Amino acid sequence: MSDHPQQDPPVTKIRIVEDSEASGETAAAYDYWRAGSGRRQVPGIIKCFGARPDFLRQVIQFSNTAHFSEGHLSRRHKEMIATYVSYLNHCPY
Repeated sequence: MSDHPQQDPPVTKIRIVEDSEASGETAAAYDYWRAGSGRRQVPGIIKCFGARPDFLRQVIQFSNTAHFSEGHLSRRHKEMIATYVSYLNHCPY
């Protein structure tokens, strides 16, 4: 038995579309994100748009441009800022 009790996942007001339940355009958008990121696990911040796959594609494209393109800040610095802001907001993703 562990000293740490298992915690329930955070409760959100937004319906999260998990990989296992994604179908159609949502599954295609998740695959598009995976192909572009090189990661296998779709993060919650992407999944929260899964109920609107039309908007999800736009979010992914905007994110790729704003967050992951080189500019005044490196990707590493942008990720550090995003992580800290999520921490301050008690954001689960």
